[in-house]
Amino acid sequence: WRTAVLLSVVVLAGAIAYLAARPHPGATGAATGAATGAATGAATGAATSAKGQHAGGNAGRTTHHHSARPPAPTTIPPTTIPPTTTTTTNPGTLPQTPTLPPASSPQLRSEEAALWRGVVTGTVTTAMASFFPEAAYVQLKDLANPSADWQTRLVGEFRADLQAAHALLGTGAASATLVGVTVPEQYAHWVVPGTCYNAIGYWEVPNARLVYTVGGAVRSFGIASMISWRGQWYVVHLGAVTRPTTTFRTTTHFQGKVDDPATGPGVSAYSSTC
Repeated sequence: WRTAVLLSVVVLAGAIAYLAARPHPGATGAATGAATGAATGAATGAATSAKGQHAGGNAGRTTHHHSARPPAPTTIPPTTIPPTTTTTTNPGTLPQTPTLPPASSPQLRSEEAALWRGVVTGTVTTAMASFFPEAAYVQLKDLANPSADWQTRLVGEFRADLQAAHALLGTGAASATLVGVTVPEQYAHWVVPGTCYNAIGYWEVPNARLVYTVGGAVRSFGIASMISWRGQWYVVHLGAVTRPTTTFRTTTHFQGKVDDPATGPGVSAYSSTC
């Protein structure tokens, strides 16, 4: 029985040791609750303290709600535009081309307006924009002095014809209105070099019609000859291709003519002039 009592003592001692080492459920929960409560309380206190500090710092300050800041604008370097240079080149200084001029174009309408101003005023200066350029005539003609021929004969005849056309308008010149110039392009023909003292070729169209109104009536007269330079028509003979002249001492006087004046728009006739 001594052995049995000894074994019982040993077992009882082991049980007591086991129970002493095992944590008690209630203590664990209390410890856990205390730790959780302490942490939560600390966090809440810290947040409350921080909120209080933020509120105190912003006391009396207007609260602004800022949207996202826009991106910085892209800087584009300024573009340097070179100054525009307008160069006016005398077409007469350029070489001839074989281009047949159109019967209507902005340049031709501009020339028609210049010619009409010369008719209305009876002056050659205002009409020179419609006349064949001197520099082109120098290239065109195979003459000893084509420039002198252009200045004396051609411009002299043109002046006389403008004055004759102005006289045709009479007292209605100031109220006369240009309708337009009809170019009979079906009569245009190429004048080959070597003809009529020409060094180079050109297109020629005879008997175009300048149509106008005066006193409520439509009237017209002819343009004896227009020739081409670089694809544009120019007047070279207004009233006639040839005409009588008189010379007094050293001054040549040209007889001004009006080519085929008519009531209405008139009719162009073919001519193989050069």
